Amino acid sequence: MQRLRLISQDPAATQALGQSLGAALPAGSLIVLDGELGTGKTVLARGLGRGLGVQEAVTSPTFQLMHEYRGRLPMYHFDAWMQGREEAFLEDGGDVELCSDGIALIEWGSRVERFLPRPYIWIQLEHRDPTRRAVSLAVEGSGEAARVLWTLLRQLGPIPGLIPDPNQESDAKP
Repeated sequence: MQRLRLISQDPAATQALGQSLGAALPAGSLIVLDGELGTGKTVLARGLGRGLGVQEAVTSPTFQLMHEYRGRLPMYHFDAWMQGREEAFLEDGGDVELCSDGIALIEWGSRVERFLPRPYIWIQLEHRDPTRRAVSLAVEGSGEAARVLWTLLRQLGPIPGLIPDPNQESDAKP
């Protein structure tokens, strides 16, 4: 699997990555976020909302099933921290609803991965120190839609505060 490995110097850079993605993603895109508590999943979600033109504050839906936001495209922000209800929702066809007309974003996505349609962009965030995060981006799935997503990731361009991860070789440079 191809991966793009970066270091986010601070939360502003993580948010800028989300904003670049939000500005570029086509309708029907699915973003799966994973990482320990405090790695910046919701910060990235705020940036994604900003890139989609969402005017309201983007917050974590941890204790709700999903938050829906309106922008250039609808943004469906889903949190799989509490596993049971999310699995039931996705098992009953919720994945189709989430990806139909907007951008779906799932925090703690590895918990519900077996229910997710492919392709999707997978983003892993890891602590490097109190402010810096390792960010690994990949596309799960195959076919033309997966190639389009991977091309989109490679063409994001320079984002202030994001640098290639010096500890791991990337398959593509931003």
